[in-house]
Amino acid sequence: MSGCRGRTAVAASALSLVVCLAACGGSGEPGPGGAASGEGGFTVGLLLSQNIQTRWETFDKPLIERRVKELCAGCALEYANAQGDVAAQKQQVETLLSKDVKVLILSAVNFRSLRSSVERAHDAGVPVIAYDGLVEGPISAHVSFDNERVGRLQGEALLKAMGDKADGGQIVMMNGPQTSPTNVSFKRGAMSALQGKVGIGRSYDVPGWSQEIAHADMVRAIAALGADGIDGVYAANDGLAAGVISALRAARIEPLPPVTGQDADLEAVRRILLGEQYMSVYKPFKAEADTAAEMAVALGRGGNVDAIAKTSVDTATTKDIPAVLLDPVPVTVDNIKDTVIKDGVYTVDQICTPGIRAACERAGLID
Repeated sequence: MSGCRGRTAVAASALSLVVCLAACGGSGEPGPGGAASGEGGFTVGLLLSQNIQTRWETFDKPLIERRVKELCAGCALEYANAQGDVAAQKQQVETLLSKDVKVLILSAVNFRSLRSSVERAHDAGVPVIAYDGLVEGPISAHVSFDNERVGRLQGEALLKAMGDKADGGQIVMMNGPQTSPTNVSFKRGAMSALQGKVGIGRSYDVPGWSQEIAHADMVRAIAALGADGIDGVYAANDGLAAGVISALRAARIEPLPPVTGQDADLEAVRRILLGEQYMSVYKPFKAEADTAAEMAVALGRGGNVDAIAKTSVDTATTKDIPAVLLDPVPVTVDNIKDTVIKDGVYTVDQICTPGIRAACERAGLID
């Protein structure tokens, strides 16, 4: 993260599902709330965009809730997840504004389509923090990872894994949907490492991060290029990697070409240990969640985030947005212990199920 205020042009993507954090009700809408009791207490709204990746429900949501309560014992948290539905997320914003939330943490389904909702919140005097991806409109703060660096780390790792074939070999690219500037940044970062070094045999932009579509696209790539014509696969996240690997397995391609990923999902960590997936990118969720909570409490109390945000970003609608851009970390079989295990994301017992015990022993995770 930059130590001085710089400016980065980026924009947003995010995720969702409908659940409650504190006093939430059941299915699609945020539960009942209002100002919390206790001096300085208020309600923080947390809206995530989808639940395809396990990290959002398993890590981000509870970590944000915990940190908000640590910083503001009298605060309440209202939570909902749009499950990829723009209309649902717009309604969730309206619902929370009607419940007098003082600040919103928003991981937007679509960075452009939520602009009117951000403007509504701004007009109501409710600051909006863009979480894990930008959103157009007058947002007050942003916390995410350096998404172009994520892609660059993936591309560099793929070249390393390809060895001699990194010079003039051929790869398949399995990108996320390019409707989000965040995903565009992943692809741009990857291309900054790959372009001019390997040929791109096929490139796909997978809608909705669908594992099934990634599998089908990979089947097409294998048919077009042949089993010997694929020296590596850039997969933008772990779900796409799973679809790619299942297609390679179905085609009985041995050995598997190196495959990248992102998010350090539990199943991806296991695939890395088994040698099916070369790497993933771990984004320390706790640092991101803690930062969002700290921003929310500061803004909810009427303050600013100057002590937290040391850089800034721009969107097409808003300039100099105070921002924190965290560093992603590549994960391979060599550093699982020093990353996701050390940080308490997973325990050895969670990772090392009986079927992969031997792989865990080889990697030094168990004796």
